Amino acid sequence: MEIVTKRFLLRDFIQEDEPAFMAYHADPRYAEFCAPEEVTPNRTRELLHLFSQWATESPRRNYQLAIRDRRKSNELIGCGGLRREGYGADQAELGIELAPQFWGRYAYAIEIAQALIQFGFRDLGLKEIRGVSVSANLRVTRLAQRYGFVEVGSRPSPSWMTARGWSQTEWQLTREAWEHLSAV
Repeated sequence: MEIVTKRFLLRDFIQEDEPAFMAYHADPRYAEFCAPEEVTPNRTRELLHLFSQWATESPRRNYQLAIRDRRKSNELIGCGGLRREGYGADQAELGIELAPQFWGRYAYAIEIAQALIQFGFRDLGLKEIRGVSVSANLRVTRLAQRYGFVEVGSRPSPSWMTARGWSQTEWQLTREAWEHLSAV
């Protein structure tokens, strides 16, 4: 599975991605919006294993892809995907994470989100893409709003989030809204 953009290659994870994936998950900046148990080396390895399992699903329901910068060093800059687990056949949850050194750089997340949203609506035939973010993560809020996602509510927040005064925001983008924005 591959998605190619002007600057990036999104593809299934391979063994060579593990060191860079482990490194950025260990970065304290990455952990800012995560529960402590989500950023342990064991949990990070479990995620890679899960992503490998998803790549062999038939039919495939979940896509979590390594993001490589294909212009320069071909380095791993993060991952992103669409996950249909727990959603209806024509729905998925969008998720993008970048290694902290790439946050706010040259519209990386914008280009990646565009590619994943197009993949979801055009190739997977989705009618709705959802997202969940931490209320304090303003970068995600701006990205969601840029693509026409609307806030549809909150989810119950885990105690570590509530202790910081944060909540989980739930976002929704319909195919109709996407097509309308794309036509403008």
